[in-house]
Amino acid sequence: MSGFLSGLGVIGGAGSVDGAFSGMTEAGAARSTGSTETVPFAGVLKTMVEQTSALDAQAAQAVTGVLSGQGVDIHDAMIATQKADMAFQLALEVRNKAVGAYQQMMGMQF
Repeated sequence: MSGFLSGLGVIGGAGSVDGAFSGMTEAGAARSTGSTETVPFAGVLKTMVEQTSALDAQAAQAVTGVLSGQGVDIHDAMIATQKADMAFQLALEVRNKAVGAYQQMMGMQF
């Protein structure tokens, strides 16, 4: 799937969704610092939600700028809204996978 998203320009690059969530994974943290420290999953989720909210706020500001005629290009507003949408979709899928894993574990019998 990452090949599909990288083909769309979503993964990689400074202005991409992946750039917005950079350094959030355990492997990314270990690669960037060279240490074997791990990031708790709850911290990763919290950071993802905060950054998704920030992208949503940027998109709302860009759309307001277009509507009020403050010199914001419609292209920039559309890009900002697409980034916010992709970040939300990513966060939603991570949540769905976590809920699915939890439900599967609760269904196990020991």
